[in-house]
Amino acid sequence: MITIVIAAALGVVATQLPGVGAGALLFPSRHHNAQPLPAGCVNRTFNGEGLTLDGWLCTAPAAVHRGTIVYLHGIADNRGSALGTIQRMVPRGFDVIAYDSRGHGASQGDRCTYGYFEKRDLQRVLDQLGVDNVILIGHSLGGAVALQAAAVDRRVRAVVAASTFADLRSIATERAPSVFTPSLIKAAFERAEHDGQFVVDEVSPLRAAAEIHIPVLIVHGALDRETRSAHSERVFAALGGPKELLIVRDAGHNDALKSAVWARVERWIDALK
Repeated sequence: MITIVIAAALGVVATQLPGVGAGALLFPSRHHNAQPLPAGCVNRTFNGEGLTLDGWLCTAPAAVHRGTIVYLHGIADNRGSALGTIQRMVPRGFDVIAYDSRGHGASQGDRCTYGYFEKRDLQRVLDQLGVDNVILIGHSLGGAVALQAAAVDRRVRAVVAASTFADLRSIATERAPSVFTPSLIKAAFERAEHDGQFVVDEVSPLRAAAEIHIPVLIVHGALDRETRSAHSERVFAALGGPKELLIVRDAGHNDALKSAVWARVERWIDALK
């Protein structure tokens, strides 16, 4: 009798796990920005693909204006993580745009698609602002979105991508709990595609890399246990244009763009043609 009950319970759990996995993929924790409005910035809403994005528009002094940077944050994060980019790049002559990604912070949307719709959101933001010759700086999810956008939008001049994943299927599989068998992972992806109305295998910075011919700086922490540096190395190998790879020996996932690395990033940006 006990054996039958246990088997039945395991069967119920197995039927529910794909939905649990899909939910974990589509619905990251939402954290609202707690940073005060940075100097030189104004609160701004942006038009995404069928929704509104909440963010900041930070303007450099007109006398030293050098271009526009868009900062793209990571999973379960918000525009507040752009503060370091704003403090460094606005005085150097760059306008900086930062916004909460769909399903994050104060922006609309309740599903994250890891670049499938997010790259379209970015394109709508650039349309609204009427800017081109843009540099994208992204961390983790943001780096992946930046790379996917660069493959399809000629307004992107250069990309700095930190802690990116190579493709959604591989990183989600690597991060799946051990209870998820290959068949359960497959079912979870199918459920996520249905509920999120996107295609998992089209979310691939690795695939996008072959279509990118602008300069790209890839940064990854050697101690990253969340997204192994092999992901960035695979993307780097596939890039078709000018490229640099910086593996930060003493950095993990969230601190790949640490203070010491920024000097290298700034020199790289200054050297852009």
